Amino acid sequence: MALAAVLLAGGLLVLAVGADQLVIGASRLALARGISPIVIGALVIGFGTSAPEMLVSGLAAAEGNVDLGVGNIVGSNVANLSLVLGISALVGVVAVGGRHIRVSNSTLWREGVVSLAAAFLFWVLVQDGFERWEGIVLLAAFAGAMAVILLRPSDGAGAVAAVRADKPIRQPVELVRTVAGLAATVVGAQLAVNGALDIAEELGLGAGFVGLSLVAFGTSLPELITGVQAARRGEAELLVGNILGSNTFNSLLVSAVVALAGPGPLVDGNLSGLAVWIMVGISAAAWVLMFQGDGLERWWEGALLLAVYVVSLPFLVSDHQEDLDAAPAAESVEAVPGTGVYDAVSP
Repeated sequence: MALAAVLLAGGLLVLAVGADQLVIGASRLALARGISPIVIGALVIGFGTSAPEMLVSGLAAAEGNVDLGVGNIVGSNVANLSLVLGISALVGVVAVGGRHIRVSNSTLWREGVVSLAAAFLFWVLVQDGFERWEGIVLLAAFAGAMAVILLRPSDGAGAVAAVRADKPIRQPVELVRTVAGLAATVVGAQLAVNGALDIAEELGLGAGFVGLSLVAFGTSLPELITGVQAARRGEAELLVGNILGSNTFNSLLVSAVVALAGPGPLVDGNLSGLAVWIMVGISAAAWVLMFQGDGLERWWEGALLLAVYVVSLPFLVSDHQEDLDAAPAAESVEAVPGTGVYDAVSP
């Protein structure tokens, strides 16, 4: 337990430092190159902060535990648009002298609609678990989603006003900073997840709880820390691009990895039922909330999103022992120590 606690604390520290450097480096590169921060947020940071989800879900599916992989995707998407966005909004509105999370309507129409469409496609395909052909469909949809984002006209660098421009920006230095921050974010998240999983295992928590809550929370830590740092620095476009981009990556690319690495049915019916309904509902509600006005302008909007996360969490996690008992020739699962993966064991 002590080693797991050290892993968790150390991972959070590495993650916090790495995320801060990631936001600084990416913002300065966007300013220097005239690239829109929303593109950096949705692609570079969105991919980097979704890497833990891809690693954990892909390994879990490859080891025969589709439930853990799917649960991680659903829980992470819910956490991004409620926990992460809610805390970031409170930081921006309350802790930073009333700075609002302002987002352009073009961003919400484009990245927001893409993220919603990705969540809906995931909901449609996950109903009976995943087959490999569905993974190919998800990969094609991911390519289309990225094309929509990349082919947009550049908005310039006006949204990176928080980055100091009173001296020349050394692009090689900022590139190294961005890559190093991205690597630290991923490594820190993995350490934190491993620590949380070890603690969960020692406390005797079930796989369903681990997948939808602890693992999902752990793999959402990069989005959380990066979102808070972006809000603190006034990078609203970067913040929202990161969250929407991460959800698009999770719903399409990460789920494609799950489908291709370890296709199979779901044991826990809640994952394709109430849990995924909650995910789609929160995705739509967050989009509507941001679209009213120019983003999140009042403190209670961030508090409302936080409350939604707390209230929805018990409904995301189900005790599916009855499903396990009813499943024909069901396999039991055992945790592989230190990997965050559950290995299938025949009865």
